[in-house]
Amino acid sequence: MNLLKETMRILRAHRIAPKKRLGQNFLVDYDLLKRMVSYAELSLEDTVLEVGAGLGFLTEILAEECGHVIAVEVDPRLVNILKRRLSNRRNLSILKGDILKLEVPPFNKVVSTPPYSISSPLLFWLLARKFERAVLTFQKEFAERLVAPVNSRDYCRLTVATYYRSRVKVLDYVPRDRFWPTPEVDSLIIELMPREERPFKVEDESFFFKVVSFLFTQKNKKVRNGLIAFLRGRGVEKAEAVEIADSVPFHEKRVRELTPEDLGLVVNDLARRTRRVGLL
Repeated sequence: MNLLKETMRILRAHRIAPKKRLGQNFLVDYDLLKRMVSYAELSLEDTVLEVGAGLGFLTEILAEECGHVIAVEVDPRLVNILKRRLSNRRNLSILKGDILKLEVPPFNKVVSTPPYSISSPLLFWLLARKFERAVLTFQKEFAERLVAPVNSRDYCRLTVATYYRSRVKVLDYVPRDRFWPTPEVDSLIIELMPREERPFKVEDESFFFKVVSFLFTQKNKKVRNGLIAFLRGRGVEKAEAVEIADSVPFHEKRVRELTPEDLGLVVNDLARRTRRVGLL
């Protein structure tokens, strides 16, 4: 099937122009869609979530390979097309709305080419839920941040948060011309496998991610300087902030030089010290 011609035919028939603000770039390479599904290792026992179902090409393949598909689409124009095109599929639920705001039934796998515009919030949304495996197509630059090595340009809070909650692997490369309309960047297909156990101990996850997020806003500075600014921003007197920051592990290193495990030690120590003196 020539998905490019079929995409243009369907959109023309319904007088629909893709909306850039919704990130509507349709993957029109059938072989790539089939590979995405094969990476997920589906069976009839699986319930698969698809975010940004679009015109339903991936949805159709998923419905043939798994027990049930939950297809989410925010654009009501495309929802109408999905319902018409896939009306004969009995193992399919189509949900209209924003995935970040919907009540979504339980699922155990995710296979999706979500809009680039929701990549980061969608990732955190997923990592807060239970599932077995996710196969996702993300913008290349975003995907590279998920697997970035320590002390690299792409190493960031997203790298740390993803590593803490899951194992990430790059599976495939998707040239930009496999989409229509053609986006400005290439993409990568990645696999997320949630961890059964965290790779290091964090005493207070909420506090950990607050500190990590702040530190990576100034990742080229020394840890002590980042922590002083963090503490001062929360009302701690300068002298006390300096004393605490100079006492934590790795305080002379640059933020970007710390592994996620190192950051765990830093924040755990910071939490103990501030708690001991009644701060924060």
